[in-house]
Amino acid sequence: MDTVRVGAVRISPLRESEVVRHVESGWDRGGWIVTANVDIVRAATRSPELAGLVGEADLVVADGMPVVWAAKLSSGATLERVTGASLVFSLTESAARAGRSVYLLGGDPGVPEAAAAALGERFLGLRVAGTDSPPFGFERSAALAEVTGRIVEAKPDLVLVSLGFPKQEQLIRALRPELPSAWYLGCGAGIPMAAGQFRRAPEVVQRLGAEWLHRLALEPRRLARRYLHDDTPFAMRLLTGALLRRAAEKVEP
Repeated sequence: MDTVRVGAVRISPLRESEVVRHVESGWDRGGWIVTANVDIVRAATRSPELAGLVGEADLVVADGMPVVWAAKLSSGATLERVTGASLVFSLTESAARAGRSVYLLGGDPGVPEAAAAALGERFLGLRVAGTDSPPFGFERSAALAEVTGRIVEAKPDLVLVSLGFPKQEQLIRALRPELPSAWYLGCGAGIPMAAGQFRRAPEVVQRLGAEWLHRLALEPRRLARRYLHDDTPFAMRLLTGALLRRAAEKVEP
């Protein structure tokens, strides 16, 4: 599959519907989807180790309008924004239609259970293989083996992991050899959103690339430094660099 380079990340130029069809064409094959927003691209660009982690995924899609814009400026490719929060619903709907099971991992205690209930009401016939809300720091303790063991024992077809980058991707990498036939999605705040803990911005705000302002208003203490100090300056450099590269290509003989 052709990809578009944005920072240190190779993006698959797929629409959300195409991602779903790709999963449907190989439920038993298994795979890993990374939804690369500005924060993930920034981290991967600064860290070869994290770039390698993202590069292990089968599909990396653009979750963030600056990523979409940078791809367009540098290569002319037209990408669609494909968010983890949206894929939670579209992939779960697909799983329900196919009689496949889903496992929800992440969020505060009670949140994955609430998300599973909401998804089950929305998509009749959905099979929930399990839910889990591991404690903070579990990945650095014996609890990691317990968390992964419960998932492997449940044998889900789709694993939604809502722990934030890079923790969710590191957990997925550890799980894949143990449960290679499953599909994995690192979905950030996707499970809390499915549970109704947070609401997404209006669609017009999403299309304008301003959903981050909506999230910042909801969680200013947690997100202010990340969005304002880290991601916004990086996004500006990313877009400027993409524009300069495209201009340089046009003047080359």
